[in-house]
Amino acid sequence: MDKLSALSMFVATAEHGSFSRAAEQLGKTPSALTKAVGHLESELGVRLFERTTRRMALTEAGHIYLEGARQALMQLQLAGEEVDQLQHELRGSLRLTAPPSFGPAFLHEVCCRYMEAHPQVRLEVDLNDAFVDLIDGGYDLALRDGPTDLPGLIARPLTENRIYLCASPAYLERKGLPVILDTIPQHDWLIFQHPLLNRHFWWLRQGDERIRLAQPAARMVSDNYDFLLACTLRGHGLQVLPRWSAEPYLASGQLVRVMSEYLLEPDVFGPWVHVLYLAHRRRTRKVRAFIEMLEGYMQERGIG
Repeated sequence: MDKLSALSMFVATAEHGSFSRAAEQLGKTPSALTKAVGHLESELGVRLFERTTRRMALTEAGHIYLEGARQALMQLQLAGEEVDQLQHELRGSLRLTAPPSFGPAFLHEVCCRYMEAHPQVRLEVDLNDAFVDLIDGGYDLALRDGPTDLPGLIARPLTENRIYLCASPAYLERKGLPVILDTIPQHDWLIFQHPLLNRHFWWLRQGDERIRLAQPAARMVSDNYDFLLACTLRGHGLQVLPRWSAEPYLASGQLVRVMSEYLLEPDVFGPWVHVLYLAHRRRTRKVRAFIEMLEGYMQERGIG
């Protein structure tokens, strides 16, 4: 029996938990899958499934073999894609996930450029704040600030996560009050609420000096970053902004950085934004091309 077919049928049986459901998914007969698994068991000299009249479950050897079989099938699929794309344009799907705030800040532009450059590639972009599992979610890559010490992932720094205090010129003119340490409680603050962020105090740095600052009372709070940013641009208060988001508005004059002698510590989000991808995906042309375009765009904007 063809080993590749047998591996595919074994993996499908393990994932569906029965020969009949796996056979329906693959368009084959249950007896064909039973025969394929039996062939593998004979070759290995171990049972891969414990079977009873009511259920079937992987043995310890089955769990070990399943992981290897999945990796082997994935590597063959990737190799086939790479060989095909040596001769043709990039094609297929590219799945990525990122926080919602990355979308309007820079990711939408990169994705549009990527689609224009590679019209045969279908993009699937999932914007959420959850740290999803790239394998379980079927993602090719992720963009994240925050923890990157996740097993099986390569973390490539994209841009430094510098944090600024910003306001619109209209707000500063209307308020008529300088923004210094002593006047912070008197200003209107638009504050982003996130379950991982400290709601009680901020840390400011000025050179080697580290200052603990009580978080000021908020004029408005929201769990949606872009909603708050729109209100900041309309002149309704001060907001804490990462540089990758603030830069175009600072360049256009829509926002002004205040207390520029200080840097806010990025808290749990960490000092860098990273591109995360699985080790076995590092050489795929689709992934490489997207990362190169992303890095090029960030460099073009001066925040790479």
